[in-house]
Amino acid sequence: MTEHGDIRVMIVDDHQMVREGLKVLLSTYDDIEVVCEAADGSEAVEQCAAERPDVVLMDVMMPVMDGAEATAEITAQFPEVRVIALTSFVDQEYVKKTLDAGAISYLLKDARPDALTRAIRDAMDGRGTIDSGAMKALIARGQDAEIGRELTAREREVLALVAGGLSNKEIAEVLTLSVGTVRLHVSNILSKLGAPNRTTAAAIAMKHGLA
Repeated sequence: MTEHGDIRVMIVDDHQMVREGLKVLLSTYDDIEVVCEAADGSEAVEQCAAERPDVVLMDVMMPVMDGAEATAEITAQFPEVRVIALTSFVDQEYVKKTLDAGAISYLLKDARPDALTRAIRDAMDGRGTIDSGAMKALIARGQDAEIGRELTAREREVLALVAGGLSNKEIAEVLTLSVGTVRLHVSNILSKLGAPNRTTAAAIAMKHGLA
């Protein structure tokens, strides 16, 4: 964020009208500033290096380099940058590929303005947002009625707190554990649930009665 508290945003989309529309929309919010834009994933990586935005609104389907590839590059080179996938696609493969690449959120382009801006602010705080349609597609992918059967009792406790929106530090305080131990539990939970991030794990927990 800038010294004035603005959230610096980059818009990545191969359609200029989409970029222009998003810039107009975001310009109406005092705490959000669009600092750059890109028409494809390769350009997005270059702009990210030059401008160092806080949040990237990333289209999924683009020429030259798609959104998932660009997300992987950006999150690897600039781990402090939060990537929000903003797309029209809710296909299981697109959702999983993009989240696996490091996107913190997955939203559709028809999202309400307040939902988009809330997702941007939440991303700055490390909280992810996944569109309900994308979440359904993700949950439906390879999951069965016995999901969560491999979780230990402690991991279920941690998962319940993750689903409640607590950070690793807050979970550590509640369960009287070290932050490192909580981080390990969360990593194991994500692996056992096949979830790419905490947001997805929380949704799975709520869907299957694990929290």
